[in-house]
Amino acid sequence: MRVLCAFPEAMPSSNSRPPACLAPVALFLALLLHLSLSSQAGDRRPLPVDRAPGLKEKTLILLDVSTKNPVRTVNENFLSLQLDPSIIHDGWLDFLSSKRLVTLARGLSPAFLRFGGKRTDFLQFQNLRNPAKSRGGPGPDYYLKNYEDDIVRSDVALDKQKGCKIAQHPDVMLELQREKAAQMHLVLLKEQFSNTYSNLVLTARSLDKLYNFADCSGLHLIFALNALRRNPNNSWNSSSALSLLKYSASKKYNISWELGNEPNNYRTMHGRAVNGSQLGKDYIQLKSLLQPIRIYSRASLYGPNIGRPRKNVITLLDGFMKVAGNTVDAVTWQHCYIDGRVVKVMDFLKTRLLDTLSDQIRKIQKVVNTYTPGKKIWLEGVVTTSAGGTNNLSDSYAAGFLWLNTLGMLANQGIDVVIRHSFFDHGYNHLVDQNFNPLPDYWLSLLYKRLIGPKVLAVHVAGLQRKPRPGRVIRDKLRIYAHCTNHHNHNYVRGSITLFIINLHRSRKKIKLAGTLRDKLVHQYLLQPYGQEGLKSKSVQLNGQPLVMVDDGTPPRTEAPRPLRVGRTLVIPPVTMGFMWSRMSTALACRYR
Repeated sequence: MRVLCAFPEAMPSSNSRPPACLAPVALFLALLLHLSLSSQAGDRRPLPVDRAPGLKEKTLILLDVSTKNPVRTVNENFLSLQLDPSIIHDGWLDFLSSKRLVTLARGLSPAFLRFGGKRTDFLQFQNLRNPAKSRGGPGPDYYLKNYEDDIVRSDVALDKQKGCKIAQHPDVMLELQREKAAQMHLVLLKEQFSNTYSNLVLTARSLDKLYNFADCSGLHLIFALNALRRNPNNSWNSSSALSLLKYSASKKYNISWELGNEPNNYRTMHGRAVNGSQLGKDYIQLKSLLQPIRIYSRASLYGPNIGRPRKNVITLLDGFMKVAGNTVDAVTWQHCYIDGRVVKVMDFLKTRLLDTLSDQIRKIQKVVNTYTPGKKIWLEGVVTTSAGGTNNLSDSYAAGFLWLNTLGMLANQGIDVVIRHSFFDHGYNHLVDQNFNPLPDYWLSLLYKRLIGPKVLAVHVAGLQRKPRPGRVIRDKLRIYAHCTNHHNHNYVRGSITLFIINLHRSRKKIKLAGTLRDKLVHQYLLQPYGQEGLKSKSVQLNGQPLVMVDDGTPPRTEAPRPLRVGRTLVIPPVTMGFMWSRMSTALACRYR
């Protein structure tokens, strides 16, 4: 199976436009520049300020990039993924061996795969290889149980490259599973809104399936352990975790670890609060459990995975860092942009909403740098909308504006990893739907992975200055980020750079390439909604061709289109996002890994 980004043989002209229904929402994805620079290309040059003939001054933006040294370097697995433990409850965990699902996940590797969420702290491990099957009356569960053994015996095949267990599930089985999942979705929503969660049992066989998916997809598993099992003195009860650790070690599973999920919510979820100091002691206890186990003596440990950094959460983080700041390999927190119960399509385009993340980053960095300067910080479990998301919005083309800006802002401010909640199944914030079809944010993530490298570059812009007004914050509707191009992309030479642009203005913007970007040959990818739904579309087209899945079993890939020369001025349509890929063989910051 291949996820194929189908590019047309002939590139559109620079003045071509999408159909009328799509024109205001075109996603200008990947303008790729081929260029050859002089030895002075990395030098900072002053930007010219002369007006271009025939253009209004207020619409002309001058753009240059500093290519001598990166301002930040993030993790190779910067864009990573999350699976929610609810897949145990609704049955989707048994389908992680799907050939199609594994292929989609491989397209986003290398990455971390965090297994965690709100139900992390209600997860119990049982070392049972073949638990007794419940035989209820006719229904999805009854028939799925009967199918399971046949799938294991006949439809699971070994992947020749890695010895992976890959299954081709019958359509009737998938239909029954979707019926079961729809019923369970209502139960899970009721639990979430009432803050009362039922316990989940993770068997040894289920853990095997989870690890098989991660390993075969090229993902490194991070497992979040239950932190709400407490002793009478409120210390952590590690008995279930120790059983899981011993089993994983016996299977030689390469796993990193966490403890708990959003500990600031424990009082409302369980009626028992855990302060930062106690949580820090719990992490030290977990570290002591890992060290005697040979395979995990040097395993990475992440936490405390707090929620939005309000006053009480910052207090918890402060207490945790005092006790266990040096115990964790990275400090983690979560972020949600919108209340999923009240959301409109235009909410995804609000600059005030996009900027909420920046303030949270500063709050987290202030506490972390007080106790452990330079400690890595991760944003785990980022979602666009809460309560599982909103159908036809959180999973639509419109949500890509928030997602792409999140990636740019986090890397620019030095956050080492961002983990997207969720790769599959959970609500409507996922990248892949229950038919195993990629949604718009998946394609955006795939192109980001193919083009963007870990080194962040400084962008120099002129022409956006506005006179500040008393009591009013200026929020940029034109956002430009720059990175060295992914060195694993063999379509282009080392030393290349990639820029991506978000234009939230209702008017087009003209960007004049200056300095190192002047007079270059460009490649262009144009990603637009496909169909009549516009911003609410769940399908996309690339350079006028719908993106399709090809069933030949190979990992997803992208192919470069023919070069398109656009000159010194780029015209970015209203409400668009774009990538600009620059082949700079002498960009010093990007020549070496």
